[in-house]
Amino acid sequence: MEKRVRKKRKKKLWIIVWSIIGILIIGAGSYIYYLFHSVEQAANEMYEPLAEDSNSAKKEREEKLSHQKPISILLMGIDQRKGDVGRSDTLIVMTLNPKNEKMQMVSIPRDTKTEIIGDGRVTKINAAYAYGGVKMAKDTVENFTGVKMDYYIQVNMEALSDLVDAIGGITVQNDLDWIDEGYYKKGYHYEKGTLTLNGPQTLGFVRMRHLDPNGDFGRNERQRKVISAIIDKATGISTVTHFNEILDALGANVKTNITFDQMMTIQKNYRSVRKSVEQYEVTGQGTPPGQTYYLNVPDEEKAKVHDMLTENLK
Repeated sequence: MEKRVRKKRKKKLWIIVWSIIGILIIGAGSYIYYLFHSVEQAANEMYEPLAEDSNSAKKEREEKLSHQKPISILLMGIDQRKGDVGRSDTLIVMTLNPKNEKMQMVSIPRDTKTEIIGDGRVTKINAAYAYGGVKMAKDTVENFTGVKMDYYIQVNMEALSDLVDAIGGITVQNDLDWIDEGYYKKGYHYEKGTLTLNGPQTLGFVRMRHLDPNGDFGRNERQRKVISAIIDKATGISTVTHFNEILDALGANVKTNITFDQMMTIQKNYRSVRKSVEQYEVTGQGTPPGQTYYLNVPDEEKAKVHDMLTENLK
């Protein structure tokens, strides 16, 4: 039986991705010309438009960006193992409103029970990606929230491991002593105190839940520590020497329908949204013990989420 812990998954890999790119562009000094074109090449590798995108939809998105209108982005953290398509362990709807200087992040728990659009089954929302990739996940989230998604960013969880290795490892403070003998069975010993972790060790550090008395809450705290450690390490001068490795990690593990030019536009014209960041997690009622765990979200909560998102898109 799955643990009955309210899943507050706020994996912010998108912060890692864009922060590292931004830091490198700004701080590269005499390497700026080389870096610019290297980032452009990586962005082109990440670019993966949706096949069903119409010209009118693309034009509408371009007009939003050119006029600095609010936009919505679906962020997906995909836990993809060998031989498996993967499921969206993280679903976050992000809205950016440059006029109000506000960014909004609404997390949808992976166990949320809903109809999978394009498939018809009513099951956990994280199954949408496994059943039909980005399109089905996007359609399902749009149906659940009642809000259209302008863009998507898909990050493979393996990117975390690659990024940590690319910057030469990270240092974190660990409050719990445990040995990784769970699903991954790596045998890593995470002692209390200051730890220096490589990529695979970091992945185990942020994924462990069952040995933590605080469950998902403890895991979320470790994830925040790792994110801070990555950003701190990435700001170091030595990071420039790992530039190609970082770009390789991004290009291989991130997919998005945001073009390089659009990334530059968002970075330039939407940066003010960081002044006010609103975070919210969809709530509901879990199923009784002894049954497959689902988060049942009442209509009132869905309406609340819809209103929150649309308000920041005005």
